[in-house]
Amino acid sequence: MKLKNLLVVLLLISVLLAACKTAETPVTTEVAPVEEATTEPVTEEPPAPTEEPPAATEEVVPTEEPVVEPVELRFTYYADGVEADVIAPLLDQFMAENPDIVVILDVVPYQTIDEQLPVQVDSGEGPDLARITNFGAYRGKLLDVRPFLADAAYYEANFPAPILSALGYGGYPDALTVTGPFVNQTLFAQAGIEVPGEGTTWEEWTTITTQVAQATGVQYAISIDRTGHRFAGPAMSMGATLINADGNFTVDTPGFRTFAEIVRGWFDAGITPQEVWLGAEPVNSCITAFKSGQLVMCMSGSWQINGLVNDVGDAFDWVVVPNPTGPGGSTGIAGGSAVVGFADTEHPQEVARLIEFLVQPENYSAFSAGASTLPAQSEVAAQGVEFSNDNPLALAALQVFTNEITKLTDQAASLNVHPYAFAYYRNSANRIAQYLSGELTLDEMLINLQQDIDNAIAEAQP
Repeated sequence: MKLKNLLVVLLLISVLLAACKTAETPVTTEVAPVEEATTEPVTEEPPAPTEEPPAATEEVVPTEEPVVEPVELRFTYYADGVEADVIAPLLDQFMAENPDIVVILDVVPYQTIDEQLPVQVDSGEGPDLARITNFGAYRGKLLDVRPFLADAAYYEANFPAPILSALGYGGYPDALTVTGPFVNQTLFAQAGIEVPGEGTTWEEWTTITTQVAQATGVQYAISIDRTGHRFAGPAMSMGATLINADGNFTVDTPGFRTFAEIVRGWFDAGITPQEVWLGAEPVNSCITAFKSGQLVMCMSGSWQINGLVNDVGDAFDWVVVPNPTGPGGSTGIAGGSAVVGFADTEHPQEVARLIEFLVQPENYSAFSAGASTLPAQSEVAAQGVEFSNDNPLALAALQVFTNEITKLTDQAASLNVHPYAFAYYRNSANRIAQYLSGELTLDEMLINLQQDIDNAIAEAQP
């Protein structure tokens, strides 16, 4: 019986052991595949493109670039009146719109422009830009801006071709000027004499202004600026042929002689301020004496308008009268100034950008309006200029000068842009002054002046 029970127990143990082995087998075979499946993708699958690290160095590079210094343009500038004050805010606007450019405006006396600037340019020490009047002195030395302009066609279409050609397309005429006489209208009214108009001769003006000066007790009757430029218009009106058919300068003509004698008569009669032409340091312009109220008539030019408005105020009334008439007509001299860039500038593109900005109609018109200058830009002239001042005397003067433009003779229009105008301008005032003072006779003055001009032209030849 005991033996039987022992056999039963052994059988149960065997069954239990078999069952345990059957249950353990799936655990072993199922775990291994799971481990292989999770391991293979990690070691063999390439990294996803979206998981590439960002190019951190590329984002940092811009902050490490060196700071570029703005280009500096030197602009030498002269002003007869308020031109420098008017152009300054335009330059500020340009720099605001072009932060990569700094314009340094150097305002100098006209004598510096006339005498020192040509030497500076010749020596390679000149500025990048300048305001000039003697175009011929810089022939071949100006930057042709057309290749650097965004719209060269507009530039060429809106300025007189002879002027652009004379400049070598190196800039633009910023102001057109015309020479003509200013008269103290209040003195005429006090003297009870009517102001003469069109057709009055220089001899008649001399007589009438003398009568006004005597009636009112002022010191002087008549004067003209100490410059060959202002002298040329009256001389041409008297019949002078300053530029002959071949384009050469000829000073010894009847008209030139006649007007020189008229001016000499003013000095001999003591009716003109000596200091304008003959002072130890000549003041060069009669406008100062005119502003003082002690001069009846001053032969100067349209660029003086704004200065008269500001300096005379309501002290007296003044007018511009037509240029006196003579055998050669009634003509002033067309002229003006130009803003130019120099060929040896290190920044031609920036110079051209500034010039293109200044010739745009809104900017050019702003300059003309503020400076009270006659516009040479055709689009601006066609649209009309709303001059900044509302002074009726100034507006009337501008209208008279505008009318004078249509009366200019051919040589009067071409004198200022003549390639050798500098030869006449540089020498004429001193030689004429020597005649007026009695140092030279009229014949001697004309001979010496002609020789001076010929020598200057010869020296300018390449």
